Amino acid sequence: MIDFHTHILPNLDDGARTIEEAQRLLKEARIAGFNGVVFTSHYVENYYETSVKEREIWLNSFSKKVREIRNVKMYLGSEILLSKNIMKQLETAQASTINNTSYVLFELPIDEEPEYLFECIYNLMKNKVVPILAHPEKCSYVQKDPDILYELVTKGVYIQADYGSIIGENGQRAKMLMEKMLESNLVHFLGSNVHRENTIYKFIPEILEIIQEKIGKEMLNELTTKNPELALNNKRITMREPKQIEFNIKEKIKMFFSK
Repeated sequence: MIDFHTHILPNLDDGARTIEEAQRLLKEARIAGFNGVVFTSHYVENYYETSVKEREIWLNSFSKKVREIRNVKMYLGSEILLSKNIMKQLETAQASTINNTSYVLFELPIDEEPEYLFECIYNLMKNKVVPILAHPEKCSYVQKDPDILYELVTKGVYIQADYGSIIGENGQRAKMLMEKMLESNLVHFLGSNVHRENTIYKFIPEILEIIQEKIGKEMLNELTTKNPELALNNKRITMREPKQIEFNIKEKIKMFFSK
């Protein structure tokens, strides 16, 4: 399996704070069953702005420190906060695509409606960049209007969901929405979004069982291994036919009153 979204690379954002902490997180990832990890440190204008060159230096330094952790491949990427300047950030090597491929991971503001979302997506695709939206199930805007996910996927946007959402780590609304996303073929990657030790990785075996029960072994393999491998090698990923999310009346009421 490949963990497609992590904050392990140290001293770059709100993730691991030291090389030692990052090393312990990588060991946790290996124990949880991951043989590949993508370091997707935040890139946020005027806040987290470590350049690609600096990230590569950190990755090389970290790789030398963790040589004894075998069978875990490490890849560089960014988690870019939605901005009109995403293409400029990529072209000037401020932020990076996933493993220097055409795929890029971006996120929406958690608690406010995103501006110029479709404008940014159009601009990325026009420049042959393939957008992957990070953990939309956590965003209040998407929770209120989940139809946006179907619209995005039909336009060619891939979706990454957080493992923890399925067990309520990001709240009940995120849990309910992720369940619907899985059932509707609106998830293409899974990521831990790990920031700290002794958090999400210990729950991965339980989470895999829950997800497999919902979507089956074959599709689980796509989300955890096949699709990440294709993206890391800059290969085309074939989407399953997406479906619009539907909540019945009871689910809508539960969603409304949940946090």
